[in-house]
Amino acid sequence: MSDVILAFNCGSSSLKFTLFRLQAHAAPAVLAHGAVETTPDSPRFHAVDNTGTVLADCTWSQPDHTDKTAPFSLGPLFKWIESHLDGGKVVAVGHRVVHGGPDFIAPVRITPDILAQLEKLTPFAPLHQTVTLAPIKVIARERPDLPQIACFDTGFHHTMPPLAKLLPLPRRYDQAGIRRYGFHGLSYAYISSRLREIDPKLAQGRTIVAHLGSGASLCALKNGQSIETTMGFSALDGLMMGTRCGALDPGVLLYMMQEEGAGWHTIVDVLYHQSGLLGVSGLAADMRSLREQAKASTPQAANAREALNLFAYRVVQEIGALTAILQGLDGLVFTAGIGENDAALRAEVCTALHWVGVRLDAEANQRHAPIISTPDSSVIIRVEPTNEELMICKDVISTLDLLAKASPA
Repeated sequence: MSDVILAFNCGSSSLKFTLFRLQAHAAPAVLAHGAVETTPDSPRFHAVDNTGTVLADCTWSQPDHTDKTAPFSLGPLFKWIESHLDGGKVVAVGHRVVHGGPDFIAPVRITPDILAQLEKLTPFAPLHQTVTLAPIKVIARERPDLPQIACFDTGFHHTMPPLAKLLPLPRRYDQAGIRRYGFHGLSYAYISSRLREIDPKLAQGRTIVAHLGSGASLCALKNGQSIETTMGFSALDGLMMGTRCGALDPGVLLYMMQEEGAGWHTIVDVLYHQSGLLGVSGLAADMRSLREQAKASTPQAANAREALNLFAYRVVQEIGALTAILQGLDGLVFTAGIGENDAALRAEVCTALHWVGVRLDAEANQRHAPIISTPDSSVIIRVEPTNEELMICKDVISTLDLLAKASPA
């Protein structure tokens, strides 16, 4: 019999989860991970164990729900989990919540009042907040006694200096909470904690972490804390991404509105879903696909190469800016799907950073070694897998421990 924590990482159309078994004198152990494709009609659920063995792959019909912000059920998922626990039980659920606003800087147990406050932040992240709150509502409806913990993607960046958070707008906007927050905080928190384990000296130094995936950003760490990041008020800012534009002259938006008559929905669709690698290449948002298409002898190959080159250029450009903020650079860590797996991108970036003392070990880079810099490099270059779900699990444990200590005996 064992207690289990369920960690949810919600995307636009799928709900990724990892099931962790709690152990008395060891780190939480992964029992299973998978996803629920949260379509309103018939969600698909699949799960594998930590060896990759398929444990479940099925769909279920949905009852009608009046709450259109959470129009699905997770009952079958919980029944499946409980049937595989040999008498154990799920004791808590942790959720990645995209936006915590100015007030939520640490994980918090969700109550109706907390949920209402998080819903009020929806205008800050209209495409993401509702999605990440939906499973919270479902569980509150179907398992009301189960503790739920919100873990915020913005929370890690609360250590940024006030000046770094300020936008050059009239003061009334800052007073309304319109400021730079930063995202991918759970990933950066995990990498920061991981560096303390594997390279304590670097963890205390000046490090840039490159979270490069379909969403992409950089974070400047000093002594393990965020002092600057490339995403700001929204997850659109900073680096070019799979389908998102990254930093953009606001004049482009004024042009779209005046010359094309673009409204809110059109602008959102262009900036979030038609831009980035997909927009520049006109072919794909996936880096692997573009690498293959760039090799072809087709008219589109040049566009694929240009999209890849622009992605690398923007990463280098922003690393330069963060290096200036850090006043030097001791380490660079690549993480997330592209960062962990695209050796060509890492080579391009590191070659462009020769001026700051980066020296790349080409062979180590090709085999995705943990350290890909040469011994004479003045900057340590690491490749380190991220683990947002494990960070969520740890946040759940620490939050429940604090609540237990604060409760009267």
